[in-house]
Amino acid sequence: MDIENTFTYHPPVPGQTERYEALREGGRVLAFNINGRCPDCREKSVALTKLQECIMWANAAIAINENNQNL
Repeated sequence: MDIENTFTYHPPVPGQTERYEALREGGRVLAFNINGRCPDCREKSVALTKLQECIMWANAAIAINENNQNL
């Protein structure tokens, strides 16, 4: 693990913001699908939490690995 890079703020560079938004939009669509098709229960809550985590990690992959030094 590159601790220095992982724990550094990475301001968005051109093109990243649109990709973050696209990932969030895809997650939002799936979240509404899960919410509307699954009964209210622990498993539904976990599914929505994991989806939120998934989008967060996908965005982190972009931010951490495509900073100014890596372009």
